[in-house]
This record gives sequence, C-alpha cells and structure tokens, in this order.
Amino acid sequence: MFFEATLGTDAGDKNFKIDINETRKSWKVNLQEEGGNWVRYEISKDDYKTVENIINLIWGGGSYVLDVYGSGIDYTVYTRSSYRNVRIYNDEALLHESLKKGGALGGGDNLVAGMPGKIVKVMVAKGDIVKPNQPILIMEAMKMENEMRASVEVKIKDILVKAADSVESGQTLVLFEPVK
Repeated sequence: MFFEATLGTDAGDKNFKIDINETRKSWKVNLQEEGGNWVRYEISKDDYKTVENIINLIWGGGSYVLDVYGSGIDYTVYTRSSYRNVRIYNDEALLHESLKKGGALGGGDNLVAGMPGKIVKVMVAKGDIVKPNQPILIMEAMKMENEMRASVEVKIKDILVKAADSVESGQTLVLFEPVK
C-alpha cells in the first residue's frame, strides 16, 4: 500500500512517502522523507503485538510502545514520552485531495498531479483559452478516470504530458497563465 504522511514537529511539518508490502512473516517498509532518498526497513511480525489501540514493537534493537488514536486522516501518536500529530493519506484520501486541490486550476500557475497516475487524455492545446469548469485532462488513478477542470479562465502556456504518460505525485502537468 502506498501512503503519504505529514508529521507535525516543533520545527514544522515533515512530509513522507511510505510504501508497505506485507509478506507472510514481515512488513517491508520503504520510507522517503521529502527531498531525501528511499530508506528500506523490514519488520518481523514476530516482534509486533497489539492490545486495543496500543502497539508494542521490538525493532532495531529497541522496544517501542505506540498509542495511536484518531480517525480519517488525522492521528495522534504517543511514543517515547512525546505526542506527534500525523496526517496520513491513503490512495483514496490522496485522490480526494488531488481533486480538491491539485486537480483543479486554482490561484497558481500550474496543474499538478495530486497522486501517482496515468494520463488518459489531454483535452487542450498550447495557447487555448480555457473557461471555468472546462476539462483540461483526464487522469487515471486508483482505477478511476478523473477529469481535471479549470476553476477560473486561463490560457494554456505549455502542456508537459501526453496520453499514456505515467506521472508521479507532485509532478507538474500543465502550465498556464491568467487571461488578460
């Protein structure tokens, strides 16, 4: 499963990409802090126990007790005498945020993929004037086709993708400028 997470710290938010694959005996966890390299971990299922919302984990030569509570995308994690606020986006939440924020043309100057996906169809050309609610492109994510539409009138400055391109979360798809 793929997740994105934001960890609230005293120094500000830290963003992570997390990919977890479960095997019969372990979880293989790949973790990437924003701007960093992927780090790989393997956690044995023999070293993991739960009681209600409390997780006991023996890992990396240490013992960790985690108390997790929350719902939706917002969670609070207590471990090692401190609380951390964590916002976790699974595929469904990433898609929702993509459509709510990155999937519509807002106040910025580009259209950005809110999650990994595949471009199905580009519905505009460079130089086009796009009216509010007009489709820009169709992107497939989570086996669903999502039409990304303009929220304001804009002029297409450049198109950086084409049909059948695979795109990553945060990748710029279309550049545009306000209509004068």
